This record gives sequence, C-alpha cells and structure tokens, in this order.
Amino acid sequence: QVHLVESGGDSVQAGGSLRLSCEAPGYSSSGNRICMAWFRQVPGNKREWAATITGDGQTDYADYVEGRFTISRDDAKNILYLQMDSLKPTDTAMYYCAQSRLRWCEAHLNFYAYWGQGTQVTVSS
Repeated sequence: QVHLVESGGDSVQAGGSLRLSCEAPGYSSSGNRICMAWFRQVPGNKREWAATITGDGQTDYADYVEGRFTISRDDAKNILYLQMDSLKPTDTAMYYCAQSRLRWCEAHLNFYAYWGQGTQVTVSS
C-alpha cells in the first residue's frame, strides 16, 4: 500500500507564497520513476488538476496557474513539492497530491491510483 502525506498548507494573505510538500515514494514497484500530481478541491466542487510532473521530470500546469506555481520532486528524499507564489483568494482549496502507476501523466482523476488526505490552503484578500 502506498501512503501519501501532504503538509505545508496554511492561511496567507493574497500575494503571499506557500510551499506544499508530499511524502511519496515516487517510484513504481519495479523501481521506475512515475508520474506525480497536485490537485485541488473546493467544497461542493469537483477536484481539479493543478500540476503534474512525469517520471522524466517534465512538468505541466493548469491554465489558471498562470506561471505562479512550480511542481518539483526530490526522489532522493521521496518528496513532491508545489511552490505557490502570488496566491489569490481563488486558490483557497484543499490540495491533494496523487501518484500514478505510470511514467507519463494525464490530468484526469482516474489516472491516479494513490491519494493523500489533503492539506488546506486559505488565501484572504
């Protein structure tokens, strides 16, 4: 069983920054680096994709990120990060990390086999 544990969520003012962390293996059972992602969800809304990083380190971001977020991974430490800058009140959500079983990434929920419990980000105006 794969356990993902997020941390780093907090309450900040608009324009501020946060760095989220996710303790995650990042490797498949065969030892291959695999796709990792961040999603977010506001109560009453669907969980939406924020960013992905492939096993090869290629990154992709949702349009609403607009260059403000950076996803990265430290495979030596088994940690996935999401650096969030220039935060807006509309970024307020529970943020989840997710891990697939494959090397490449896709943006839909069903692609990911493992999920963390989430970390809350609140941005006030």
